[in-house]
This record gives sequence, structure tokens and C-alpha cells, in this order.
Amino acid sequence: MTRAAVVAVIALLVGSLTAGGTVLAAPAAATVDQCAPPGVQSASPLPTNLAAAEAGPGVDRYTTDGVVPLDNIDPSALRLRVPGVLTVGTLSDAPPSICINSLGEFTGFDNELLRAIAAKLGLQISFVGTEFSALLAQVASGRFDVGSSSITTTEQRRRTVEFTNGYDFGYFSLVVPSGSAITGFGDLVPGQRIGVVQGTVQESYVVDTLGLRPVIFPDYNTVYASLKTRQIDAWVAPSQQAEGTVRPGDPAEIIENTFSLDNFIAYAVAPGNQPLIDALNAGLDAVIADGTWARLYSEWVPRALPPGWKPGSKAAPPPQLPDFDAIAAERASQQPAAGPGVRKSTLAQLADSFLDWELYRQAIPDLLTTGLPNTLLLTVGAGVIGLVLGMVLAIAGISRSRLLRWPARVYTDIFRGLPEVVIILLIGLGLGPVVGGLTGYNPFPLGILALGLMAAAYVGEILRSGIQSVEPGQLEAARALGFSYPAAMRLVVVPQGVRRVLPALMNQFISLLKASSLVYFLGLVADQRELFQVGRDLNAQTGSLSPLVAAGLFYLALTIPLTHLVNYVDNRLRRGRKPAAEDPLEPATAQEMI
Repeated sequence: MTRAAVVAVIALLVGSLTAGGTVLAAPAAATVDQCAPPGVQSASPLPTNLAAAEAGPGVDRYTTDGVVPLDNIDPSALRLRVPGVLTVGTLSDAPPSICINSLGEFTGFDNELLRAIAAKLGLQISFVGTEFSALLAQVASGRFDVGSSSITTTEQRRRTVEFTNGYDFGYFSLVVPSGSAITGFGDLVPGQRIGVVQGTVQESYVVDTLGLRPVIFPDYNTVYASLKTRQIDAWVAPSQQAEGTVRPGDPAEIIENTFSLDNFIAYAVAPGNQPLIDALNAGLDAVIADGTWARLYSEWVPRALPPGWKPGSKAAPPPQLPDFDAIAAERASQQPAAGPGVRKSTLAQLADSFLDWELYRQAIPDLLTTGLPNTLLLTVGAGVIGLVLGMVLAIAGISRSRLLRWPARVYTDIFRGLPEVVIILLIGLGLGPVVGGLTGYNPFPLGILALGLMAAAYVGEILRSGIQSVEPGQLEAARALGFSYPAAMRLVVVPQGVRRVLPALMNQFISLLKASSLVYFLGLVADQRELFQVGRDLNAQTGSLSPLVAAGLFYLALTIPLTHLVNYVDNRLRRGRKPAAEDPLEPATAQEMI
């Protein structure tokens, strides 16, 4: 399918969805980029609705007393995956701390600070996107040199990775629907639906500190969309994420904040790599001393620090920050008093979330140039592996030899029984270090391999059932005509079996197309993202779900024609070739036949 055809299909689908123009969000919404630095003018004061911290200052066992002098750092001794290059695993969906901006670049406070630290150390830096649930394991296994994802240090996480000194310290915010009876963390009780993002310290806070069982979501935008539609009762969120997400007019409000002085935010490093930890700590103190930390903090996350905490080592100078309380108070005094908010109807909220035409137009170029080629490469490459290996499994599965039949059965049971993401992680993280010299530590080929091995298990069963559905007489007739068994299977039985299962094979190919989005768990650079991740990143930038809908339209533009094509081919094969208008051979007469 050509690019023009793809664009035409998408335009037609989107046009039908937005016909009439009465439900489109205002074009201005598309200009909001949550991955752009909000600036010091958006400063937040120390929350006045700050709940009591769960733990006092106590004894800080992890912040170092000082750091190795920057001049004593030897870049060649840092045990980096690529000499001279700091390979960083990060996320793309949590602005303003970590995100991909409208130019397709990994940025945010955490990553811009790490860029400044790498510059102090004389290192280049390479950011790779992944999922938080896989990030710490990837750092521990050496897939990444550093994990940068606003990672709050906890005792449990320290068993997997080691951490630098802290560079940030976030509050927790409690966000509830407007008019909720919940007024603070103390009102959270069992039976309520409390949303958190999977793998975050907010999840640990709800489970371990509050003793409750939360509703777990994969990302921040999904949990906030559920809160606005009242599918959950509350959201425990990072404060900067909540402040950047909750907008005027939204049916939600931040009602209370809290924090714990036991934990801070730091960069993750593989266990045992003390030289790299020392280097990062030295670089962090250096950017604090020269004012870079304060500048980036004021640009990206301008909020008052918790009482009794500062970034860097204990010897680092306290950062010179603007008076965020005064800036916030001045801004509040200059703004007109807010009148009673106009609550949007449910249909209007859904329209704002899903039908923003300006965001569709913004998403389509990246979906076409980045997402579509990568999705097709993943799917076609894995499809070829799946078909070839699936045919081998199908033939082995119907073999009379147990030495062939049993291994095929075991393979099929394992790869059909495990979740897809588990297989992708096992192959990507297990084989990655072994074949890194062949792949250049690029996880893309391993993603294709993992998808292909999964597809083979299903394709093998589909082909086996098709082959066994062919009448035994077909094989017997072929053997009677002098065909060998392999020739009879190859020329007579297998073609008939494949024809019978064409629709099932196409369904499996469509499932493979959608499963290609899971390769992102292995960690991909920005230009390797597939359709779903491109839409998800723009969703994180804007807070709207319209880019994900746009990505979904691309999937429809791929799958619907394929479905109709295979139905056409299947019907054609069943009917056979239409007879010509005039048969060139004259029928024989009865006398000629005698």
C-alpha cells in the first residue's frame, strides 16, 4: 500500500468520524506540548495542603559525604557498553520529567540534567526508550548504562540496581473527581478504586504505607482519563505529573500532597559499577555548583523543595533557586478571579480526548515516516520466520516419529502458553548480551525473532490442522500415480491444506501486526518506534488520546484491506478459474470416442 493510499484511507476514516464538526476539540488544544519546559513563571509553592510526611529525616544512609574530584574521573574505566558513550534507558510518557518532544527527541528535566552531567564527564549520550516495568532489569543486565526515569530509590529497588545521589525529590498528589467526598489521604479506605501507574513508587506507597489494593494502569494518561470519567475514585500521582495534567475546566482537582524523606529520585546503575556511580555523582555536584541544576530545575519542574532536603552529595552547595512561593503568589494576584467552572458533558469530554483533528494532522507525518515502516518491518520479518518455522512444526507434528512429534508439541505448548511480553523480554534480555556482537546491541532484530518464534507456534497448529483436513485419498491417489511421499505432500496435500486455512493465517498475521507494539519493552531509539508507540508518545506530549486513535486508524488501514484480499483469494481458489466464453477445443463426438 502506497503512502498516498494510507493517507487517503485515514483521511476518509477520520472525516467520517468528525463529520459535522460539532464534536471537535478547539484547535488550540493541539498546540499544548506537555514535553516543553513550562518555565519559571509556572512555579509552584510549597503545598499548603501538605500532609504529614510518613517518616522523619532520620539518618541518610545513602547520600555520600563527598565525591571524587571531577579531574580524577577516568572515562575509560567506567565500563560503558560503548566506550565514550553513555547509553541511557528512559521513558517517553511522563512529562515534564521524561518524555519525547514534538521533534522526536528524548528530553525532560531528568534527561536534560543527565546531558549536562555527561558533558562534564566528556561523554556522548544515547537515549533509548523502554517501559518502566523492564527498565531496572535492563540496567541490571547491562542493556543500559544508566536508567533515567524519575526513579525513586527504595530498599526493594536497591536489591536490583544501585543508585547515584539524589537529583530531585517529588511529592505525591491525591487527585479526585470534582465534587468527590474524598478530602485527603486519610479518607482512602478499602473498597475504593484508587488508580496508580504500574511499577511506580506511588503504587508502593498505596500498597505498603496505606495498606490498600490499587487499580494498576500502564501509563499516566490512561489513569487520568479513567479518573475524569469517574471509573476510579482517586489517583495517587507524582505531583509534577498531576500539576501538568490537570487543566482548568477538567472535572478533577488536586486535594492533598505528601512525601517521604526516606527516598529521593536518582539515576540507576548496574550493581558493582562503582566507577560510573562515582563519575555521575561528581558530575551532579559539578552541575549543582555551576548553577546548571538550578536553571534546569527552574525551567522544567519549578516547585519548592521539601523541607530538609537538597540535591547532590552532602558536600554539594545548596542550589540557589528563585523564590517559587513569591512567583506563584504574584502570578495568582495578576490572574482574574476564577468564576464558576463550566462542567463539560461526557460527550464533550470524549470529543476532547478522542476527536481532536489538529492532533490527527500532527500525528500523521510521524506515523507515516517512523511508525508505519517500523511496524511493517517487524511484522513482515516476524511473519516470514513464523511461516517457515511453522511449516516445519506442522510437518513434525504429523510425523510418525516421536523424535519429531514430541519436540514440536513441547515448543508449541511453551510458546502458546507464555504471555507475549514475557517471551519478548526473555529473548531480548536473555539473548541480547550473547549475540550483542552480531546485532550491535540493537534489540530490533531480537524483537523480530521473538515475534517470529511466537507466531510459529500458532502458524504451525493452523497449518497442521489444514494439512490433516485434506482427505487421505488425495495422498493415496498421488502415491498411486508414482509420486514419492515428500513429493505428494509438497505438490498435492500441503497446497490444499494451506488454501483451507488462509483466513486463519491472515488472522494470525493481523494479530502479529498488533503484537509488534510490545517490542518497545526491549528499548528502542526514537526512530525505531512503531505505530502504537509514536501515537503514545504524542499522547504523552498533549494529554489527548487522539494520537492513539490516529495510530489505530493506521492499523485499520492495514488490516481491513488484508482481510478483504485474503477473502477474495480464498473465494477465487474455491471457485476455480472461470471458463472462457468459447472453448477452443471442439467436443469429441460419440463416434470419435469409440
